[in-house]
Amino acid sequence: MTKISSFVKYNRKKLKLTQAELAKRAGVGLRFVRELERGKETLRVDKVNLVLALFGFVLTPEKDGIDPYEIALRFLGNNSKFIDYPVIITLKNRIVKRGFIVKEILSQNDNKITAWEFLSHKNVLKYKRTSSERLTEIISHSEIENIESE
Repeated sequence: MTKISSFVKYNRKKLKLTQAELAKRAGVGLRFVRELERGKETLRVDKVNLVLALFGFVLTPEKDGIDPYEIALRFLGNNSKFIDYPVIITLKNRIVKRGFIVKEILSQNDNKITAWEFLSHKNVLKYKRTSSERLTEIISHSEIENIESE
């Protein structure tokens, strides 16, 4: 999966659209949406932009790094919370954190995933009783070197 494909799939699911509904709204074919979400390497840029425009985006160059939408798709599943999937997060400063991603945090100005609300293993039982945000911490996506399933 590519960053664009995971971004499109994440946002489509967030809006509870089928691939066919997304294709119709964007004015592209269903086959195009399927190929886009699978990460096909050769697609027409104008059609990619038609799909991205539905989410308020256009295709632009960006530095390579860990794809936040791939993380969201991998650990979100069909739930609105990630707490069912334990993760190991290695930060760029080499600190390793073990626990659960509670939810993604979106920037207010462009609605991109910029950070994660994280719950360490030691606070899980208290959190399940109270859901208190005081038990979680915010990890900026830009600080993450690697993330994997535990």
